Amino acid sequence: MPLPFLSRQTKKRDQLLAVDLGGRTTKAIHVQRKGDGFALVRYAVLDAPIYEKNVSADLLGEHLKTVTQALDGGTKVVSLAISVNDTIVRHAELPQIPVSDMRQILKNNSKTYLQQDLPNHVFDCYVLPSRPSARAPDKAKPTPSVPKQKVLVAGAKRQFVEDIQTAVRNANLVADSVIPSLIGPVNAFELALPEVFAKEVVALVEIGFKHSTICLLQEGELILSRVVGIGGDKLTEGLAESLGISYAEAEGIKVGMPQEVQPTLETLVTPLGRELRALIDFFEHQQDRQVGQVFISGGSARSDLIVQILQTELMVECKRWNPASFLQLALPPEQLAEIEHLAPQFSVAVGAAAAAF
Repeated sequence: MPLPFLSRQTKKRDQLLAVDLGGRTTKAIHVQRKGDGFALVRYAVLDAPIYEKNVSADLLGEHLKTVTQALDGGTKVVSLAISVNDTIVRHAELPQIPVSDMRQILKNNSKTYLQQDLPNHVFDCYVLPSRPSARAPDKAKPTPSVPKQKVLVAGAKRQFVEDIQTAVRNANLVADSVIPSLIGPVNAFELALPEVFAKEVVALVEIGFKHSTICLLQEGELILSRVVGIGGDKLTEGLAESLGISYAEAEGIKVGMPQEVQPTLETLVTPLGRELRALIDFFEHQQDRQVGQVFISGGSARSDLIVQILQTELMVECKRWNPASFLQLALPPEQLAEIEHLAPQFSVAVGAAAAAF
């Protein structure tokens, strides 16, 4: 489910840099092909450049140079994941035509298919595999003159994508693909937990900086996705304000010593849990299927207490997962010791790599 706005993939990549341009931190990995699988060679977590403002192509290019140096990469090929603020991901029904033609009709008439005018956007489409119907088709229902198919559509402003390409060139890199960050955890989950992905009904929750995303998967198909305006930043700011401490101190307590502030943290996390529960209820009512497990990723997922609070609110088993579990580890010793703790932050970056390979 790559959905790349830009793809120059002409052959199998032997190695690749994948970068998640997050709100407060950039998460990046260097992945190499190794036999029939892949190896994680190095990772990096860096402060994002002036994350409260729009970043110019020049500044982003300099940032990508810093990322490349931190990864000590032996390749110039990069796959980028861009945030939910800069992308849209929608389900649509489109004619059974080539994807290149789908992009063109969305460009010319987005309102008809996406219920929203999106001028000066670029689009990509992923044709969803047809699912067997649970009941026989209604013979009385007329067949449409132009057969339709279910498609997952991603879009972004053309100027923004062009700025990304300029920044990549300024960093002396080659852009393999650009994907919406919302898709990253889905791509990574398919590789990390293929049996669960293919056979179960689950929710993937990514707790980002300013927003959280939820993706409802039913036997390998992304049925529903939403963006919720509550992220790790709101939790940290709430702790800092309640305790009268600095933002940095609150962030450390949130992840490292959450039991010390459990009542305050419960108050802050509960609204996120309620938003997610409402979406799960909607999905279960529409699909007549129960969500069996919720898999949580993102920086705040490193806190066991936050996962427990969400489980209490959602009334579904919640667990942190490791998006890099399918990768062989060829990391330097100092990074090898930390990867298990940091892994939940890399779901989007791993998904960006999966889209390119």
